Amino acid sequence: MTANEAAGPDRRTLSEQMRVRFKGVLDPIARVLLGLGLFPNTITLVGLVGNAIGALFLARGNFLVGGMLVLFMGPIDALDGAMARLRGEASDFGAFVDSVTDRYSELFIYGGLVITFVVTQQTALIVLTFFAAAGSVLVSYVKARAESLDFEAKGGLLTRFERHLILAPALVLTGFGVTQAALIGIALIAILANVTALQRIRAVRQQARRRS
Repeated sequence: MTANEAAGPDRRTLSEQMRVRFKGVLDPIARVLLGLGLFPNTITLVGLVGNAIGALFLARGNFLVGGMLVLFMGPIDALDGAMARLRGEASDFGAFVDSVTDRYSELFIYGGLVITFVVTQQTALIVLTFFAAAGSVLVSYVKARAESLDFEAKGGLLTRFERHLILAPALVLTGFGVTQAALIGIALIAILANVTALQRIRAVRQQARRRS
């Protein structure tokens, strides 16, 4: 049994399932972008810059604009892979760049949130944001480290796609005046992201025992 089998009957993450389901939407857009002479890594960097700008708005307490930018960058994140596939140039380096920029994007967002929570002296949210950021990074690190040792660890409750589905709407709702939305969203990620990291560690432990 692999790590994904331990996570459930469907071996694909929700992100992978959604990419398959929305292939008919992503591919035409990807073709247009390729026709404009853009490269997959260009779109990856656009997503990074967009999230960084969104983080700046969040740092200033503007949850509506910051949240909308973060929300909009979600679909952008799926386009680079579609473009690489259509070009027939999907590469390990491209996947590496995408993974690294994803981590930077998340940390920019959490960094912006920490700044605004420090300014507004919301200690509980500062702590929750720290654990959300730590859990988010650990989920990806455990997967990368496991794969470097020839294990598989990409299952669990909260992959990046699910984290985006929770955080981005929570930020937008906060911008519209739903004051507890950010607290709830960040708290969910703080808990479930770390649970996901532990799930992956457990899956790797099971594989290591079978290997030995």
